[in-house]
Amino acid sequence: MNLKKLKQAEALFLARYPKGFTDPKMAVIGKKHNMNRMIEQVQESFAKPEFKDSRAIVEDMARYVGRSSMVSMFEKPKYRDFVRSLNSVEQEALASGLKNQLHGDQQLGFEMVLSVLQSRKLAKWSLISILPVYFHPLDEVFVKPTTAKGVISHFELGGLEYKPQPSWEFYENYRRHILSMKKKVKKSLSPNNAAFTGFLMMSLRT
Repeated sequence: MNLKKLKQAEALFLARYPKGFTDPKMAVIGKKHNMNRMIEQVQESFAKPEFKDSRAIVEDMARYVGRSSMVSMFEKPKYRDFVRSLNSVEQEALASGLKNQLHGDQQLGFEMVLSVLQSRKLAKWSLISILPVYFHPLDEVFVKPTTAKGVISHFELGGLEYKPQPSWEFYENYRRHILSMKKKVKKSLSPNNAAFTGFLMMSLRT
């Protein structure tokens, strides 16, 4: 990690938004993401006791992906149609994968979800990382391809090579770097991990 570049990015961001993500100007920008409401709803819908009904779970997965401001408009209808195309066995596999991602063996869950997505040629980073970042907003990270590639290059994150095909190895290492970087800046830049990666993305434009 190039700490000098990170601190420069922090200084520039705080010069523009002195209170970080609570700054009035930043709050206006953040309204479109509706993070607090999405976090609350996702945490309620995917609480551990809710996983008794696989069909309801996968329908909720499609619903929240559709509502997310961080997922591409092109991917939302494809994901909705993907969920509608699943048979009962596939629904159970996808729901079980998400349950493990959120409540159990994360790697197993990631790979289960990935396997179902791959079966429909829909293995996209955004679709596999969006729900965990709403459910565990301080622990998980959203992987947006353009942002991930830019952050790795600009901040010189060693040992990381972005690939379009999602993998647990990359996710785990990318998350470790993001959480480490978050500790190096003021807390006002990271009310949640999505906001922090948003700050990193904005810093690439300056």
